[in-house]
Amino acid sequence: MTAQRAVDVVVAGGGPAGAAAAALLAGAGRRVVLCERTGGPHPKVCGEFLSGEAAGPLSRLGLDPARLGAVPVERLRLAGPGGEASCRLPFAAWGLSRDRLDEALLDAAAAHGAELRRGTAVRAVTPAGDALRVEASGESLTAARVLLATGKHDLRGHRRPPGRVNDLIGFKQHWRLAPSARAALDGHVEMHLFAGGYAGLQPVEDGRVNLCLVIGRARFERLGRDWAAVLAHVGAASPLFAGRLAGGAPCRPRPLAVAGIPYGFVQRGCPHPGLHRVGDQLAVIPSLTGDGMAIALDSAVRAAGDVLLDRPPADGGPYARQVSLAHAAARVATSGAGGTLATAFAGLAPGLARRLVGALARGTRVAG
Repeated sequence: MTAQRAVDVVVAGGGPAGAAAAALLAGAGRRVVLCERTGGPHPKVCGEFLSGEAAGPLSRLGLDPARLGAVPVERLRLAGPGGEASCRLPFAAWGLSRDRLDEALLDAAAAHGAELRRGTAVRAVTPAGDALRVEASGESLTAARVLLATGKHDLRGHRRPPGRVNDLIGFKQHWRLAPSARAALDGHVEMHLFAGGYAGLQPVEDGRVNLCLVIGRARFERLGRDWAAVLAHVGAASPLFAGRLAGGAPCRPRPLAVAGIPYGFVQRGCPHPGLHRVGDQLAVIPSLTGDGMAIALDSAVRAAGDVLLDRPPADGGPYARQVSLAHAAARVATSGAGGTLATAFAGLAPGLARRLVGALARGTRVAG
C-alpha cells in the first residue's frame, strides 16, 4: 500500500498558470508540491504572444520579459484574400517562446519554496474526507487544495465540458526566415486569414519566428492531412505568408500539433470543493486574440488569493465576456468570406479599421 504524504497544496501542471500559482502560494508559506509531467524544457503548441497585462503577474515573481529575451511587438499586420493592412497595438506586447517562459516560471516556483517534481504526472484526484487525494507517478499525496493546471490536456475524471468550437487542430513550428523577411516582420505580429482557419507569425528570442496555425478538422482532411499542403493553402490565401516563408527553413522538420481544442470554453460553477481550475482548465480563449497566457497568469493570481484567504474555488466568470468576443471574431476570421471582407475593409478604410481592431484588442484583454 502506497504511503500518503500530507501537504497544503498540490499543483498539477507546470505551465504558466500552475508554476505562477505554486510560486505565489509557496512564497506565502504554504507547503506546495508542483507536479510537472515533463523532465526538461520543451516546446508547446502556443502563439507565444505575451500581452501587456501579463507583465504584472510576472513582475510579482521577479520576472521581466525583456530580461528573459522577449522580443517587443508593437504592431499588428492583417493579411488574407482581400489584401493586407497594419496598425499599432493599443498595449505593450512581447514574443517569447514557451520553453523559455515555462522554465523561468518553474525556476521561480522552486526559488519561492515550492517542491518541484519534474517527470511526475498527476494520474487522479479523488475526495479523501475533507481533503483531496492525489495520485502522481507512484506517489500518493493528500492536500486541502489542488490546482488543476494541466493546460489543454484533461485529467481523467475531471474532463472539461465542450467549448463553443471543438473541431480545430492547432499547429506550431519555429522558423528561421530569410534576412529580408525577418526584418520585415520586426516589431510585428502577423495574422494571416484563410478559409477554415488562421495563421500567426511572430518573432521570438534567438532570431526565431513562431508560426502558429489553427485549422478546422474537415479542411485539414480535405488537404490530405499534409503539413506542406496546409502551408500552401495558407499561402494561396495570403501571398504575404508565402513570401515570408520563401527562403526560410523550419527549426524542426515536423510541427507540433494538438487536436480538439475547446475554444470558447468557460468553466461555470465549482463542482469539486477544494479543486481550483486555472489557465486553459478554466477558460480557453481563441488564439487569434493573443491573451491565453495573460489569462493563465491572471487566473493563477486569483486562485492563489482564494487559497490564501480560504475561499472556495472560483469559476471562469471573469473571463466570459472577453472569450465570447474573441469567439465571435474567430468565427468571422475563419469563415472564408469573412476573412476576405475583413482584409479588404482594412485596406480600403485603414483609419476605421484601426479603431475597430483597437476596440477588439482592448475588449479581449483580461479586465483591469
